[in-house]
Parts: sequence; structure tokens; C-alpha cells
Amino acid sequence: MKVGFIGLGRMGAVMARRLIDGGHEVGVYNRTAKKLKPLTDHGAKAMASIKDAANFGAAVVTMLTDDAAVLDMVTKAGGLKESLPKGGVHICAGTHSVAAIVKLTKLHGDAGQALIASPVLGRPEVVTAGSATMVVGGPPQSVERLRPLFAAIAGRVVDAGAEPVSAAAIKIANNFVLGCAIEALGEGFALTRKYGVAPDVFYGVLTEGLFGCWAYKTYGKFIADERYLPPGQSALNGLKDANLALAAGEAKGVPLPSGNVWRDRLVGAVAHGEGDHDWAVMAKDQARASGLVK
Repeated sequence: MKVGFIGLGRMGAVMARRLIDGGHEVGVYNRTAKKLKPLTDHGAKAMASIKDAANFGAAVVTMLTDDAAVLDMVTKAGGLKESLPKGGVHICAGTHSVAAIVKLTKLHGDAGQALIASPVLGRPEVVTAGSATMVVGGPPQSVERLRPLFAAIAGRVVDAGAEPVSAAAIKIANNFVLGCAIEALGEGFALTRKYGVAPDVFYGVLTEGLFGCWAYKTYGKFIADERYLPPGQSALNGLKDANLALAAGEAKGVPLPSGNVWRDRLVGAVAHGEGDHDWAVMAKDQARASGLVK
């Protein structure tokens, strides 16, 4: 299957490579042209414009950093709303607010196009290994027709229903639970360290007992080793996700008290110049608050 792909940051490049390795023909476009070469060397075709990418195949995938970027990509002159053909499909794979996804759904609907929200659950290395989950929400006929694309990127594809916003809500809630888990880990490590417990000992108690799952093993190890670079998800991106969760809760009258703690811990890390560190660095901010580090 042929597909256009726009946005070749770390996650986007990994996803595009998965599509190529899955036997799909991928046309790639990025504002920074030098990001195209690793993928064109791997078999992708370089696209000269958004319009070229939008008309390359069965759909166009975007993997962009935030709401402003994806809304600009759709609405600007020569953007996706203008460039996608009638009946064209925009697969929006980034982590975006429920408000942005609702707006995109209407914009594409008004133009006779379709939106599928397809956020990915998993760090880039998890996607590379084929172990990620993709949550898909959108018109069922379009989702079914394009399912081979989703299956090439992720080891598990979850159908969220006919409304794209449902997929966005699942991704936001997933990140909310994970962020709160990392905050709880940071608090637990700080408490045990104050009583002279070696971090690797507490890590073993957690991960060889009740909390022997990927999230606690991965982020617990980062915290135990105080290893926050290079980032999988940066603290700045984590802060974006915290704000998305709080906004989604406010929009529907859902209190998220744990989310405020999560957000504030990330704000503290960013204030200490650690915005480019992995979001597990919130444990370091907790350690600072506990008098363990300066």
C-alpha cells in the first residue's frame, strides 16, 4: 500500500521505517529536508511538498509535535485540507488535545475528507521492536481499509470506535496514568533513600513483586540509575501531556487531582533546566524536594 508521511522527528522516523519494512511504499515530507535522507536511503520516496505527500497514496500520516503544528499543517495555504482529495484520509498519529482532534474532524469533514486519530503507546524503541500499541479512532470503513498500515507500525491495534476523539482520550488517559506512576516511583525511591536503602534494592522489591510490569521496570530502572539522558519522552513533552490531561478533564467535569502533582513535578524539573531530559527526571525533582540532591 502507498502512503504519504509528514513529520520525521524521532518517533515519526521510526514509524515510517516500520511501514517501509512492512512492504509499504512511503512518500516522506518534512520541513527540514535533511531528515529525509536516512529514510530515502532506506527506500522511501522524497516528496517536494505537502500536496505531493497528501496525494501519494491511500492516506497521509502526520506525526507532529503539538496542536499548533498539526492545525497549521491542515489549515495553511497548500496544507492538508486544501491538498487532500475528496474522500482522502488524514491519519493523525501525534498526541493531541481532544479540542484539536474535534476541530480537525470538522475541518476534514467540511472538506469531504476523513480523519483517523491513531496515537501510539510506546517509546520509539518499543515501536522499533514492533511491540507498541496503536489506538485507532475514525470512520470504520476507512479504518478497516487502512488496517495494514496500522498493523505494520504496531504489534497491537486497538479500535477506539468511530469518533477520532475517543482515540485521543485513550492516549491522554494512558499518559496520565503512566505519568502518575512515574511520580509515585520518584516518591517511593526518595522515601527509601532517606532511610538508607540502596535504590537497586527498592527497585528489585518493586519489579520482582507487585509491580513487575514494563512501566515500573523501565522507569524504575532509569530512576534507580539516575539515568535521564537520552530521553525517550522529554520532560517538556511530558508537561504538554499533563496539560492535555487536565484540559480534557476540565472539559468534561472530571477532576484529576493526581494530574496536578504530576504537572507540578514536571514544572519543577523544567525550571531546573531539565526540560530535555527524560520525563522520569521528575524523580530527581522529588529527590531535590526531599533534600537528597541540590
